[in-house]
Amino acid sequence: MPKSVRFPEALEVRLARTAELERVSTSTLIRRAVERYCDTVLSGSTRERLADVIGTVQSTGGRARRSGAAFRRLLRKRRG
Repeated sequence: MPKSVRFPEALEVRLARTAELERVSTSTLIRRAVERYCDTVLSGSTRERLADVIGTVQSTGGRARRSGAAFRRLLRKRRG
């Protein structure tokens, strides 16, 4: 189904250049971009996709809790 879309001049230039580099028509490039965007939006948020694993890891921080102190010691050591 034909659609009419207007682009700012700068985007029109980028679109033409990208289509040329990809060796496809601008219509094909636009169609692919819209398909990708729709797939991303319709696939749900990251939170929804990871809902079954969010909050399942229990940790006290371990080494990550002490990383700031370790980094400071390393900097002091390098400075001499």
